[in-house]
Amino acid sequence: MAKAIIFAAGLGSRLKPITDTVPKALVKVNGKTLLEHSLNHLKKYGIVDVAINVHHHADQIIRFIENKPVSGMNIFISDERNKLLETGGGLKKVTSFFENEPFFIACNVDIISDLNYNELIAFHQKENALATLVVRSRKTNRYFLFNEHADLCGWKNMQNNEIRLSNTQLQRLNPYAFSGIQVINAEMLSLLHSYGDAFSITDVYIKLCAFYKIKAFIDQTSYWIDVGTPSKLDEANKMNIDW
Repeated sequence: MAKAIIFAAGLGSRLKPITDTVPKALVKVNGKTLLEHSLNHLKKYGIVDVAINVHHHADQIIRFIENKPVSGMNIFISDERNKLLETGGGLKKVTSFFENEPFFIACNVDIISDLNYNELIAFHQKENALATLVVRSRKTNRYFLFNEHADLCGWKNMQNNEIRLSNTQLQRLNPYAFSGIQVINAEMLSLLHSYGDAFSITDVYIKLCAFYKIKAFIDQTSYWIDVGTPSKLDEANKMNIDW
């Protein structure tokens, strides 16, 4: 089965003051940490080999993982304590972990979802994409822009109206919000060598989408919540979430 990476290195700035003393990954929803929710969701689909990058309050996360919060998982810690590498740099650092893997799943630790990973992987393989991004129609500050075939063509920042396109006219494109879950072909890791240490995977996608197929997996039916703010954390704690 596929391997995965959980992005857990972030500062959790939107969850302050909670994250002043606790890393975002160890914030609890319904009595379980966000990290446990992510690991349990992966394990449900047979994904047990998982890399986790750490930076903010990294020692707490490492101690937590050493106590094996989810049985049957093989956890690899990618230590970013010296420098926060962002999503792109975080992937680049774990290239060797995904050696000989055709593809892998990447997800943000502050996302709780019951998305069917088997359906996502099947879609990714059928489309033969370099990467498949789980997206949905919702209000956000930044949108990926896709054409009528669900191919990535650009990105838009609603706060400053910045638009970045490959080579497509804007009026033909559909905006979707990224859900923090994606499937990536290992082939893409070799394309990261020309980048520095710390960079966003979004920047990479916007450059690559002119030459490679990067698809939208449009998910409007699964339970999904970004537990990145105190209000959303409260909302999630009112739900009966147990996976």
